[in-house]
Amino acid sequence: MEKIVLAKVGDRELTKEDMIAIMRNLPQQDAQNFSSFEGRKVLLDEMVAGELFYKRAVENGFDQEEKFIEIMAETKRAMLQRYAVQKSLDAITVEPSEVEAYYEAHKNNFSEGPKAKAKHILMTDEADILEVKNEIDTGMDFEEAARKYSTCPSKERGGDLGTFERGRMVPEFEDAAFTQEIGLVGDPVKTQFGYHLLLVEERVEASVKAFEEVENQVRQELIGRKQTEVYRSEIEALKEIYPVEINEDGLK
Repeated sequence: MEKIVLAKVGDRELTKEDMIAIMRNLPQQDAQNFSSFEGRKVLLDEMVAGELFYKRAVENGFDQEEKFIEIMAETKRAMLQRYAVQKSLDAITVEPSEVEAYYEAHKNNFSEGPKAKAKHILMTDEADILEVKNEIDTGMDFEEAARKYSTCPSKERGGDLGTFERGRMVPEFEDAAFTQEIGLVGDPVKTQFGYHLLLVEERVEASVKAFEEVENQVRQELIGRKQTEVYRSEIEALKEIYPVEINEDGLK
């Protein structure tokens, strides 16, 4: 790959690869701030500023000052601690048979509750919504009625609420959504928000997610459990090598 020099500070070249490496090590949300051209200009300015301060620090011997040496020692210690832990955990894997066995033993953890797909019309007055229901019963399209009469923001989508599980809607609305006949507009339902006309389009019974859907999730969960076990067991083993004394009174 051709080296693309973005800036030069003295004899130091700042390349596009340098910028990519910086962005790769940032949290995803922070990296997004630099995804645009303007964002990358800001990042390049920060890279140049950092290099300027670095050059001044070296020129003035800041790296030889006692305070800096202390900071570096503390930083090295913390980094070495993290590296030692990570080195122990990185090698941990799980066999496919372990993943499948865990799934079979904990299927309830991967269940999905019943779902309903529905549209609705919301109004504040019962008499008004009964008139709208009559219009629908005599031929008016439900989506057209929702756009014309509903006070819910979902009116822009023809009243479409999408698919939802039990527990997401207020009880009165939910009871109707999971009992009303599919494809027919039911009687108005009163909730704290007003009066609703529901058109339930589909219902899906409770089910367990297929192994293929959750395989990676299960694998990561098992790896996490093993890592915790290894971490704790290694601490106990290390305590046998390096005696540890705890003064809990000092915490008071």
